[in-house]
Amino acid sequence: MLLYIHVPFCRSKCAYCSFFSLPLSDQLSLNAYLNLLLKEIAFWGRRLGSVPVSSLYFGGGTPSLLSLAGLERIIRALDTAFSLQPGLECSLEANPDSCEDPEYLRGLKSLGVNRLSLGLQSLDNAQLRRLERRHDAAQGVRVFDLARWAGFENINLDLIWGLPGQCLRSWLQTLDKTLSLQPEHIACYGLSIEGDTPLAQTVVSGETTLPAEDVQAKMFLRGAEMLESRGFLQYEISNFSRMGYACRHNQGYWDGVEYLGLGAGAVSTLGGRRWENPKNLNQYARLVRWERLGENAQELTPSERVKELIMLSLRTACGLELKAYTRAAGKTFLREHARLIQVLRQNELIRISEGRLRLTKAGMLVSNSILEHFFPATQAP
Repeated sequence: MLLYIHVPFCRSKCAYCSFFSLPLSDQLSLNAYLNLLLKEIAFWGRRLGSVPVSSLYFGGGTPSLLSLAGLERIIRALDTAFSLQPGLECSLEANPDSCEDPEYLRGLKSLGVNRLSLGLQSLDNAQLRRLERRHDAAQGVRVFDLARWAGFENINLDLIWGLPGQCLRSWLQTLDKTLSLQPEHIACYGLSIEGDTPLAQTVVSGETTLPAEDVQAKMFLRGAEMLESRGFLQYEISNFSRMGYACRHNQGYWDGVEYLGLGAGAVSTLGGRRWENPKNLNQYARLVRWERLGENAQELTPSERVKELIMLSLRTACGLELKAYTRAAGKTFLREHARLIQVLRQNELIRISEGRLRLTKAGMLVSNSILEHFFPATQAP
């Protein structure tokens, strides 16, 4: 089983962010949330028993706002409630402005955090200001260096392409600077304009202009080429790693491993059932105190499971195992989607080999559109 811990607090909300996060008003709010987390951990420990856990991931929000003492309490509670396996991958997301403290970073390492994920997003100060990030490029580099000093041997750096004011050259320059730091993993996400975020509002109003679609396509393709030429493997649409450093936690999601999400807004999938904790802190607190967590779980239908198999598999470089599809759907994928597959192959958007169907890099660029065409015809028995 995978374990995910959601820490929804941030010092401030970034202009593009649509994830569930809340402004941190004071340390008391964080302490109160920590106590709720500890109660939820104990609840699921009693409910599930000593389940083996292969990966632990602290996400947010900004988990690096947690104190070392708070993190230690969480990890000890998890170790009591579950069976944390030897060789556990323990990842923690951090923003540069919240962890520019060498002793804090050394403390994380001593607690067992062995994978650090830093939210750089860009190494261009003008772009960071547009995103309303709290750090600048120099601070991002300093924190990376401090993490190395603290003993971290597995560091991921998050970057975003397709930003306002970004051209192909500036994106490749950011990528080149990032590569010069020699991280083990780089996640490159295309900017997503979502909901009523401040950035979305300025795009709709015309105040902010995004790079043209053909430029964004070149950012994705040329960026992938640069990364691969420097020893990084693209193992998922947005994720690149050196050999042996793929994120085991995220890989577990894409492989369909069961996971338990703890904290407000966290999602779980166990035993073919899925549920989400409330994003409202008061509602979450009530469910924790009343021990009624997971009562909103919904059984995943056979059709939903098949669709998820396609969607998650095709995000990865390994692609969809055709026999796995036949086992899940009772049908032959190549026969069921014969006409669409022919068109995709003619346009060099997919390739089929060794019993797997994979998206090419050009196919990954339009993966959402490809998946939409697969889904209407997909039905489970």
